[in-house]
Amino acid sequence: MTTPHPTAAGTRHRTPQERAALGKAARSSVPRSSHVEFTPTAKRPDPVAVLEAQSATRVPELVPIRYGRMAESPFRFYRGAAAVMAGDLADTPRSGFRTQLCGDAHLLNFGLLASPERRLVFDINDFDETLPGPWEWDVKRLSASFVVAGRANGFSAQERAGVVRSTVRSYREWMRRYAGMGDLPVWYARFDEEWVRDLFVKEGSARTRARWEESVAKARTRDSRQAFAKLTRVVDGRPRIAADPPLITPLQDLLPDVERGALEEQLRGLIEHYGRSLQADRRFLLEQYRFGDVARKVVGVGSVGTRCWIVLLLGRDDDDPLILQAKEAAASVLEPFAGAGGRRTEGERVVFGQRLMQATSDIFLGWERADGIDGRRRDFYVRQLRDWKGAAQPESMVPAGMRAFGELCGATLARAHARSGDRIAIASYLGGGDVFDRALVPFAERYADQNERDHQALLDAVRGGRVTAGTA
Repeated sequence: MTTPHPTAAGTRHRTPQERAALGKAARSSVPRSSHVEFTPTAKRPDPVAVLEAQSATRVPELVPIRYGRMAESPFRFYRGAAAVMAGDLADTPRSGFRTQLCGDAHLLNFGLLASPERRLVFDINDFDETLPGPWEWDVKRLSASFVVAGRANGFSAQERAGVVRSTVRSYREWMRRYAGMGDLPVWYARFDEEWVRDLFVKEGSARTRARWEESVAKARTRDSRQAFAKLTRVVDGRPRIAADPPLITPLQDLLPDVERGALEEQLRGLIEHYGRSLQADRRFLLEQYRFGDVARKVVGVGSVGTRCWIVLLLGRDDDDPLILQAKEAAASVLEPFAGAGGRRTEGERVVFGQRLMQATSDIFLGWERADGIDGRRRDFYVRQLRDWKGAAQPESMVPAGMRAFGELCGATLARAHARSGDRIAIASYLGGGDVFDRALVPFAERYADQNERDHQALLDAVRGGRVTAGTA
């Protein structure tokens, strides 16, 4: 049995005036200027030890790939170090208002995706760590990610400050806008591609506009058919997932015959049973497909080593593909600091958080708990591998382009938080001035300094032989 969502508790029956008063009162105990603070505590754990603790439950032969990717640059380290930052954020000031968090709200976890109506929208696109918690944590992780990315691009301190201020100001102003809206208009709000172009891109530089159009065009090509053409080949007259080790390893290349057969049956069962977490009409659609093939896939940076499978399903014929991704869901890195999320399984936690924060979600998004051939029970969430996904390319952004992207991310995060948290109290706390915006500039710089030290600690651990870094 699930528990009520903690972010909604206590706000249902208060008037807007009472909720606004709560937000304003919170400034006395937690001044907005106090969010400038970040000082590592004396008891701060070794960042490499935090990563090693995560690695202990992952596929051993894939763990070196994770360390190798994180060692490449401070920005790549940051992407994989959500668990490290979660502990750091727990010691920072908080106003006391909770929302559903992304949990890993760095800038590359925002991008284009398809709505069920086949329209491109801009939204958050990663929810492995989603959990209810202090709204400030997502804003701070997002802000620091822009500083880390800006340093990688050689931006000056002034240019980086402009990006952070624009990002946080956008979050604050959009939260205040949502505070004045009714519940249904907030719930229905979404950022269509055309709307984004008109509001955030149209007034930008020619380079910004051109890159946006390129991203939109590329996103529209990234679907199951594109993945099918790229990832499969015909073997004995049947489409099969092609090997690209260690990134993609078909099941037949992974295990001996007996174990392979047992695991394939379990994965077939996972896909069949996860359909129970879908709406009835979408479950009916899923049942039209038949099992084609399955392979293990290495994904992301921080997720490397988690069990992730891509499953080829076929519809009316062998040229009608649907490729699903079944990804292991472990406990959120926020849980030791924010508490449990009240979901029955970790897969359900991810799916619930995604459906709550996103304006629109993949029609095949669902979850299942399954027993592995090693006898261990694991949680998974399932979604389409590709459905018009478009990602940012921060390494090619100039300061003006990154500011515009930051404004879009800030607005998107505010919309996601407004759906689950007390948007009126948060907006009242933030206020109409830029006190909070300015406070997050030095915070983000200080955390980027810490991230560089942590990245160096990983490099030292690799050189000293403490951990092994691989390439892929």
